[in-house]
Amino acid sequence: MLLHIHPLNPQPRNVRTVVECLLDGGVIVYPTDTIYGLGCDIFQHKAIERICRIKNINPQKAQLSFVCHDLSDLSNYTKSISTPLYRMLKTYLPGPYTFILPASKEVPKILKSKKDTVGLRVPDNKIACDIMRELGHPVLSTSLPGQEVEEYTDPEIIYENFKNLVDVVIDGGIGGMIPSTIVDCTSEPPVLVRQGLGPWDSEE
Repeated sequence: MLLHIHPLNPQPRNVRTVVECLLDGGVIVYPTDTIYGLGCDIFQHKAIERICRIKNINPQKAQLSFVCHDLSDLSNYTKSISTPLYRMLKTYLPGPYTFILPASKEVPKILKSKKDTVGLRVPDNKIACDIMRELGHPVLSTSLPGQEVEEYTDPEIIYENFKNLVDVVIDGGIGGMIPSTIVDCTSEPPVLVRQGLGPWDSEE
């Protein structure tokens, strides 16, 4: 299904359609504040396995992140956050960043890395945040595979490529081309893992 959702005023009925699909173990393609992502409910193991098959990856070795709707949601999936770290997260989020943090017990085992960490995001995207809020917990997210720019930015081309692999492709307008900036916060000071869309000053 190709589902059009308004990027600034997402239709509640369409958001509910997506959430019902996720709760039912579905896999979606949805917009973020960077590139379109492949997503599913973090508690639906079969859906996680489907995403890993689509991308031909091992869930515990892959760069899979959780997309949360705000900082309080994010804090449920990492171990206690120090005050300086919380201040830093508040400075950058919502925004085009993925922060690698120690995973809490709430993170399903299949998704924890060998280092017991998890990548967490709070995107500055109304569609994504409305979906997470309605769902009540994060969505697992990974970048969309594709060689040509159009394959991961144009919803109609994405739909043609993925209509037999996923349940819903959300058309929220043309997506971005640059992925999120990844920062590892498990050491002090935090370490830049990948420079993406979000600017990062290691001196901060």
